[in-house]
Amino acid sequence: MYQEVFELHAELLKALAHPKRLEIIHLLRDRSLTVGEIQEMLDLPQANLSQHLTVLRHAKVVTTKKKGKQVFYKLSHGNFIKASDLLRCVFLEKYPPLADLLPSEKDPVCGMYLSPKTAAFAHTHADHDYYFCASKCLKNFQKEPEKFIII
Repeated sequence: MYQEVFELHAELLKALAHPKRLEIIHLLRDRSLTVGEIQEMLDLPQANLSQHLTVLRHAKVVTTKKKGKQVFYKLSHGNFIKASDLLRCVFLEKYPPLADLLPSEKDPVCGMYLSPKTAAFAHTHADHDYYFCASKCLKNFQKEPEKFIII
């Protein structure tokens, strides 16, 4: 029984051991998203994304809820966020120069956390820099910036 705990732990870590799956966890940290929304944010082919989501679902990292034709994904437990954040802290202690690559800004449209250095798009509005995960978020912001700026 004792060994089984370690085997289950190892299986969970295998499911998490891919950069795109870690990024999916990061996207889902504050909300539920559809496959289409995740695909747009990660710019992944749908088949590839489905494989990653299947791995996470089988490992019980994410759960799904169907609303009409849409399938929404969310983290199954808030501790996945804590675990990811703790691992990031360990990583930063080992590699401090990479700290500026970690997410520190929030996309005002979709809420995804981004690094200014790795964001897909940046835009200055009213003397403030905003960062975006994908072109759709940038376009939506440019149409109605007031809708997304929180004062």
